[in-house]
Amino acid sequence: MIEIKITDKCTGCEKCIPSCPYGAIEVVDKKAVILETCTLCGACITSCPLKAIELTKKEVKMAGLEEYRGVWVFAEQKNGKVQSVVYELLGKGRALADQLKVELAAMLLGEKMDKEAQELIAYGADKVYLVDHEKLKDFRDDSYADVLVDLIGEHKPEIILAGATSIGRSLIPKVATRLETGLTADCTGLEIDKEKNILLQTRPAFGGNIMATIICPNHRPQMATVRHKVMKEAPFDKERKGEIIRIEVDPKKIPLRTEVIKMVERMEETVLLEEADIIVSGGRGLGAPENFNLIEELAKTVGGAVGASRATVDAGWIPYAHQVGQTGKTVCPKIYIACGISGQIQHLAGMQSSDIIVAINKDPEAPIFNAATYGIVGDLFEVVPALTKKFKEVLGK
Repeated sequence: MIEIKITDKCTGCEKCIPSCPYGAIEVVDKKAVILETCTLCGACITSCPLKAIELTKKEVKMAGLEEYRGVWVFAEQKNGKVQSVVYELLGKGRALADQLKVELAAMLLGEKMDKEAQELIAYGADKVYLVDHEKLKDFRDDSYADVLVDLIGEHKPEIILAGATSIGRSLIPKVATRLETGLTADCTGLEIDKEKNILLQTRPAFGGNIMATIICPNHRPQMATVRHKVMKEAPFDKERKGEIIRIEVDPKKIPLRTEVIKMVERMEETVLLEEADIIVSGGRGLGAPENFNLIEELAKTVGGAVGASRATVDAGWIPYAHQVGQTGKTVCPKIYIACGISGQIQHLAGMQSSDIIVAINKDPEAPIFNAATYGIVGDLFEVVPALTKKFKEVLGK
């Protein structure tokens, strides 16, 4: 653990106070005191003329790590339907559990979820901890967190995975905080360190310019939220056998500080990028924002969604919701058509797991061709309209 330490050299001169951008230093009884808002940025260290501020590393060992066993997946559900990201997590969780030689379990909270619990077993779970109550029908982070913290505290899994969705991002940090353990958010890769048997959690950092691998060696459980569409879904086997463990909760212990009045489904004119089977993406090769109409027409013709590279989003050509890549959305369609996209590593990380990649670029040396299933070297302003015309003929549009 890293901490900022004030040594006995401190005289309370207050010269360190203006250096802290978070207002995390105050002087009490002629000695500087570090407040809880400190982020360990270290800006105060160089400001002290007496060198009375030090950054120290303190080794913390958590007792009883060997008591934690098993890989658990939070089975997120909306309106009684388990979300597809859960099946992706079960696929990866199965591989991690097999490597560690432990069980894979799912945590499912909701109302009347027996059928969904059985499906989780078919997708690879050995056990499903089912917490079924009318108060848990709709997601509320407080009530869900209370139930999960008690469940995890009793059974002690070593790894917990959840989707990096709006629900996962709201709930899982709250759970990790209450359990006083670490959490790596928005992961794109998960592996087991074969020597230490700990979870290696990989995520983009510094705006997607590097990939950071994060570990949590001294605390349990090891927790991670994972991007949707990064990992392949687990295979479905209706013959799989597993155990559904029903957890009884005291209704009085389920706080309901908020009330769900109405659920409004999001209405979209076009196909959602994350759920699309076909995506047509445009890059800087389009030359101008108005040329995205070529991409939109092809996507509409084939029943697909419109994607974009980071460069076009940064240039203001298209909204961020269409961005594919490390700092955008990670997608896994059946067909990905990249038009005028060079294929930088940040973009490839967001779409390289697509079943089929079609690259259209006039530069034969463009990196995108290294990842492409099929490559077309040519002017996109000629190729894309020709493809659109042909698809309209074939599809009768």
